[in-house]
Amino acid sequence: MTVETAPKKRTMVKALNEALDLGMEVFPEMFLIGEDIGEMGGDFGVTRKLWAKFGEERVRDTPLSEAAIIGACVGSAMVGMRPVAEIMFADFLGECYDQIVNNAAKLRYMFDGQFRASLVIRTACGGGFGGGPHHSQSVEGWFLNVPGLVIVAPSNPADAKGLLLASIESDDPVLFLEHKALYRSKGAVPEGYYTTPLGSAVVAREGSDVTVVTSMRMVPMALEAAELLAVEGVSVEVIDLRTIRPYDADTIVGSVRRTRRAVVANEAPGIGGLGSELSARISQDCFHELLGPVVRVDGLDTPIPFSDELEHLILPDTDQVVAAIRNAMAQPERGAR
Repeated sequence: MTVETAPKKRTMVKALNEALDLGMEVFPEMFLIGEDIGEMGGDFGVTRKLWAKFGEERVRDTPLSEAAIIGACVGSAMVGMRPVAEIMFADFLGECYDQIVNNAAKLRYMFDGQFRASLVIRTACGGGFGGGPHHSQSVEGWFLNVPGLVIVAPSNPADAKGLLLASIESDDPVLFLEHKALYRSKGAVPEGYYTTPLGSAVVAREGSDVTVVTSMRMVPMALEAAELLAVEGVSVEVIDLRTIRPYDADTIVGSVRRTRRAVVANEAPGIGGLGSELSARISQDCFHELLGPVVRVDGLDTPIPFSDELEHLILPDTDQVVAAIRNAMAQPERGAR
């Protein structure tokens, strides 16, 4: 369903709130559940005013038990409901990992499609605000090798709204990652109900010299890096994944085969995460076209400290993306070998 009018500037929080409001109106079987999401409106304000509009039956506050929240979502989805859960911080997904991985993700497979897990798990992830080791992690790597689970990761308000509505419509369980550093970012957001396709990346900026593949908070950093390097005559193509699992390999591979240079930028530590997977895929599928190795930008392999200065040292930034692109460009020109 798509009903669009002229877009207006909105924050990501407001865009997500609009998506939930519209979803609740379209799907009577949809309800919201989580800690402090009712009258308080959630820790970041995403569910603000929805409790007053739809009532406590459809906007349910819960005790502090993430396992109970997701367990209730799985059971209600099995009988035809469309729950949207809020897990306050992504770090707390460890408390309900079994419910997500062994129940929600496997449900359709184990029951041969007789039951579905039409549920969305919204959660705030990522660092950059001094939250410390238990409120700042990038957790996508925890879930990348879980068949049956969809992982969505928007970078801007318009995509956040469209991707959340598409996630609500999905009959598969969706882990919806919302980077905290992007909540107050603003962008043009179309009015009304629209969906952005799951599993489809977008070329956020076209270029011909090097491809940067990234998501969430790293997208605006990559775009800023591309602007800086354009002054030096470097043409940078930026791919915004939007969906991390399943990711859009065709768009990534097609771009890298044209530019013949690749940078993968990810906030999480480098070992065993999204950066590793994307680098391996590009190296495998574009081996003969690449002018040099894939260059990676990752967070350091350490917990996130409370100190702003130390956190800045650990997490990647625009300068590191610029350096990675320059590293990739240091490979020989096309036809030089």
